[in-house]
Amino acid sequence: MISVHRSEDRYRGGDEAAGIDTRHALSFGPFYDPDNLRFGPILACNEERLAPGAGFEEHPHSHTEIVTWVVEGELTHRDSAGHSTVVRAGDVAHLSAASGVRHVERNDGDGPLAFLQMWLAPLEPGGEPSYTVVPGIADSTPYALPGAGAMLHVRRPAGGERMAVPDAARLYVHLVRGRVALGGEELGPGDAARITGARGLAAVAVDGPAELLVWELAG
Repeated sequence: MISVHRSEDRYRGGDEAAGIDTRHALSFGPFYDPDNLRFGPILACNEERLAPGAGFEEHPHSHTEIVTWVVEGELTHRDSAGHSTVVRAGDVAHLSAASGVRHVERNDGDGPLAFLQMWLAPLEPGGEPSYTVVPGIADSTPYALPGAGAMLHVRRPAGGERMAVPDAARLYVHLVRGRVALGGEELGPGDAARITGARGLAAVAVDGPAELLVWELAG
């Protein structure tokens, strides 16, 4: 089964006066929908846009696996475990909050910043927080999150290229840019597909190259 969720149907959040524009795919903070709380281990999929100088000041997280994908610009990250880095387009950043960590996320650059942030529930609570950045992850190179029973696939098909998507109990597909045809549906930028019982599915880039993130979920 494929359920398509359009970019324009996301919940709008953030703080316009502070230069923060947020779009939520699932219930988040004051945006509560009892029928849209999570998809498997995925708790949040937020599109964030930060103006130069804007950001999220130090705040806590716990028992959450947080994966960030920068679409445009540079994201400055600092946390209470001593990590400080700049995340750029094409990098995968993974903060495992474990028993608890505090962090800061800012746009310290001169241009706009757009990134996608995805929160997943861990299989087991607790542990020590950690932070990992994979710079310039290659196309079709998966990034494993064993603590959440998940695998992230980054795909960048050329126009007209057909690519198989994994057979899995659940898949969450987010289209970053371009257009793709998937299971009889066409997705545009910011659209997502939630898929259960995927078998033999393929995505085809329509009208030029595309970039999509595919979460392969154990349950």
